Amino acid sequence: MPWKETEPMTERMKFMMEWEGGFFGFGELCGLYGVSRKTGYKWLRRWEFGGAEGLSDRSRAPHGCPHRTSAEVEEKIVGLRGQRPNWGPVTLRLRLRREEPEVSWPAASTIGEILKRRGLSQPRRRRRKPEALFRNPERLQTQGPNEVLTADFKGQFRTGDGRYCYPLTIQDHYSRYALCCEALGSTEGGGVRKRFEGVFREYGLPEAILTDNGSPFAGVGLRRLSRLSVWWIRLGVRPLLIRRGRPEENGRHERYHRTLKEETARPPAADRRSQQRVFQRFRRDYNEERPHQALEEAKTPAEVYRPSERSYPRRLPPLEYPGHYEVRRVNLNGYVKLHGRRMFLSQVLGHETVGLEEVQDGVWSIYLGQYLLGRWDRRSDTIRE
Repeated sequence: MPWKETEPMTERMKFMMEWEGGFFGFGELCGLYGVSRKTGYKWLRRWEFGGAEGLSDRSRAPHGCPHRTSAEVEEKIVGLRGQRPNWGPVTLRLRLRREEPEVSWPAASTIGEILKRRGLSQPRRRRRKPEALFRNPERLQTQGPNEVLTADFKGQFRTGDGRYCYPLTIQDHYSRYALCCEALGSTEGGGVRKRFEGVFREYGLPEAILTDNGSPFAGVGLRRLSRLSVWWIRLGVRPLLIRRGRPEENGRHERYHRTLKEETARPPAADRRSQQRVFQRFRRDYNEERPHQALEEAKTPAEVYRPSERSYPRRLPPLEYPGHYEVRRVNLNGYVKLHGRRMFLSQVLGHETVGLEEVQDGVWSIYLGQYLLGRWDRRSDTIRE
């Protein structure tokens, strides 16, 4: 038997017609229609006072709202917003409370809704976080030494003289060989670069370096480049970044830090120079004496590691681009000019040369050497990473 579809209004009309026909008692009629006597009497009252229109569905909205913002208060909010169009809900509320503390002003979120309803606010555009130029895969796999070096700062601590020590550690991912463990006085980029220069001169250049997103390894602008990572790119070394809040993506290095802390910083040395001597002894023992379970035949890192065949150059090699590229020099403020238009890239690229290739009509790819930084859309004047 097919289903018979009907509307509530039709059923209510039939209910009233049959009641007025007098063929059924009221309780019997309510049972036939599957409603309670209370509902039946409600329909009857509506029918008597409003006819067919009285049987239609009514709004379920409450008749009143005791905590609703009054029209007077709302107008004061709107008036102040008109005087201060750049003030947000929080600032508006603070100013109103200071001027009229006896008034119960609504919450900042309610003020925001009032402004939105009156067309006095625009939805805030969400800023997209810059993406890294090179992102580390979740499980990094290496096949030999110098493919990837990992670097990080172990958490700072005070030495016996009360001064902070910031240990910079650099390790080969494949062999676990510790190339550097330096007790620095800060995380400033200049001192860090000198330590990397020493490592590169002694051991050669790797293919890539994996770090976290902290300073000086990463910045906050285009592709999260920093001056240090730009220098690496100039040397032909790829900077890799782990994802924010995912230290396990550099788990081998984190485990190395745990061992380093247990054996060199509990307790700390008397001063930074003494702490450096402790680090040197630890690094020698870690590389040459301590067998590593994860290495083949439980070898020591020194038995597996070998220096890179890519030597550190005396001078930075020039950036070269194909002949059809537009080559521009980035000024000190991070801008380049192309066909009369100024485009901001990043201050860390100051004095570097970049190559621009038109890949579509009005769309240009931006390169630092062989590495793609992003694409500039001339029509919207935006850079997509």
